[in-house]
Formats: sequence, structure tokens, C-alpha cells
Amino acid sequence: MLQRFFLLTTALLLSVLSWAQTESLNTNSENTTVKPENIILKDSLPPFVFSGSVDLYYKYDFAKTKSNTYTSFTNSQNTFSLGMASLKITHNGKKVSALIDLGFGKRASDFSYNDNGILSAVKLLYISYSPATWIKFTAGTWATHIGYELLDPQLNRNYSMSYMFTNGPFSHTGIKLEASKGNHGLMIGISNATDFRIVPANYINKKFLIAQYSYAPNDKMKLYLNYVGGQNPDTSKTRQFDLVLTSKISEKLNIAYNGTYNSTKLWDGSKNMPSKNWWGSAIYLNYDPQNWLGLTLREEYFNDKDHLKFPARPNGTSVVASTISANFKVEDFTFITEFRVDKSSEEIFFKSGGTGTKVATNILFAAIYSF
Repeated sequence: MLQRFFLLTTALLLSVLSWAQTESLNTNSENTTVKPENIILKDSLPPFVFSGSVDLYYKYDFAKTKSNTYTSFTNSQNTFSLGMASLKITHNGKKVSALIDLGFGKRASDFSYNDNGILSAVKLLYISYSPATWIKFTAGTWATHIGYELLDPQLNRNYSMSYMFTNGPFSHTGIKLEASKGNHGLMIGISNATDFRIVPANYINKKFLIAQYSYAPNDKMKLYLNYVGGQNPDTSKTRQFDLVLTSKISEKLNIAYNGTYNSTKLWDGSKNMPSKNWWGSAIYLNYDPQNWLGLTLREEYFNDKDHLKFPARPNGTSVVASTISANFKVEDFTFITEFRVDKSSEEIFFKSGGTGTKVATNILFAAIYSF
């Protein structure tokens, strides 16, 4: 009986939603293509907004080995690879809003590497409350504020990721407060350990402090000072300081800078050892000569002198990565052609025969459609 009642209720609900969407579409006689944000399920309710993206890529390493990739999401060689399919749903009330962003594919699973099952498909999930226009409280899981690059490929100009993105935090789960006054903004929050939605019962469960200060002196310049720190589940302690600067030089040219510094105290079994550090610095030059064409140069320097990220290199390693990308755009579709050269101070890369080398070169083609 309960099963029949549930099926009947579900069918009725779907019919009502379908009718409401049809009515909304029919009332727009001037434009037959209606954006998702214009579809209102019911006059008395705020709108649901649907958006998302799909992407795939092909990468060829000139040394014919995928072992030369130490950054996120593109660890492949001479193969067509699926990136990620995303679906984001938001619902905005007068003071309360909710968002869920789901991702499927290797890019999404790499992003949620600490999660299993259906939870690994959750990129973002949070509820926000704004009692006034200048303040907002958020609880849930969200992408990190650290760094310049973002998970979703349509939000970046390069398809491959930087060393700083790969080695920094991906997401935070907890609560945060955001406030703004004039050109200034402040965010402060408490979260689980970096990249943990759920901390396993047999792990140390200490909370992290996260913070951001932002300043926009005008509509062409923005500054972000970021921080995250706490004790990891493996008992190591970490702090990361991060700076992002963006500047719009003209309608066709903009520049961005990202610098980050991480200090970590590893655990030797009885106590935390002295701090070891890694840091990075990158500049992004973005030039759009035409509406359908965008060119980007990323120059990154990554220093792991204390071999935190390359533990097999006890003398430490530094890498200079140069990436140039061309973005060709047609409506909501973007095709990226990318050429990348990574040069290291040690032989961390490999030639086709397996011998070590200090240089890795690859070319990549990516197709991205967002809606």
C-alpha cells in the first residue's frame, strides 16, 4: 500500500513540475531559447537554477610516458580520456539558499579522493543564510579558497593544472562566515581536515581554521589573502598562506598572480618534527584578440627543497612549468589546444626508454561544453 502511494505521489509531482516548466516556456514568446535561470517551477517559489558541463581531452607526451605528469587530472598518454560530467542545482530564497554540485568521471573522483561511493560524486553541497546583504553564513562542503585555479575546466584558461593546485587543498567541509564592507571582504571558518568530508573513526579528528581577506580598490583590481591550517588525521601539522592578485589591463588583456607557501611538521612516531616547506609562484597572462579566441600563458615555479612532495628526491626538487593555451569558443563550447614544457632541477621525468631526464614536453587537446 505504501509503495503504491509513493509511486502515485511521485507521478503526480512529476506531472506538476512538467506542467509548470511548460507554462513558463510558453509565456516567453519573444525568445524560444529560454535560459535555465528563467524557468520558474511555481510563481510562489524562487527559481531552481540548473547548470553544468562535460569535457574530454587527448594528451600526447613526447617521451611517450604518462609517468611525466605530476599534476592533477591529466595523467594519461596517447589516449582519448573522459574528464567530468557536472550537474549543479541551486535554489535561492530571500535569505536562505542551497546548492548541490555533482560530478562524474575521473576528474571528479580525483577531486574527492578521500571519499567512497556516492559521496565521491559530491563536488559541492551547502546551505547559506544571509540575514543581511553584507553577511552570510554557510554550512556544508565547498571548493577551497586557496589558489587561482578551479576544479571545473570551463572556469580555467589552461586545461592542465598547476603544481600549486595539485599540492594545495581541494575542498573544505564545515561552517564559515563571510562579511563585506565597501571594498573589503572577510571570510573565516572552521572545517574538517583538508579534503575530508568525513574523518574516519580511527583517524585524529582535529578542526582546521580557514580565512580569507579580500580587497578591490576598483573594478579592475582584486586582492585575496588566504590561509588554512590545522592538524591532519596522520598527526602532521600544516599551515598554508596564499596570495592571489588579478588585474584587468584592458578589455582584451588581464593578468593574474598566485603565490603560495606551505609549512608542514611531520610526525616521527612520538612528536612533530621541525617544519618542512614547499612553495610556488605563478603568473597568468590572458589575451583575447577576438571574442572567439583567447590566449593564455602560465609560467609557474614550484620549489620542494625539503622533498615533501617528491620524497624520492632527498636533495629537493624545483620545477619550472611553462604552459601556453589557445581557447577557441563557439557559443557555450570551448576547444583548447595546449602545449606544455616542465623543467626540473633533478631527473624526476623519464625518457621513452625509461632513463631519467629533467625535461618533459606534451601537447593536449580538450573539448568543453558548459550549459
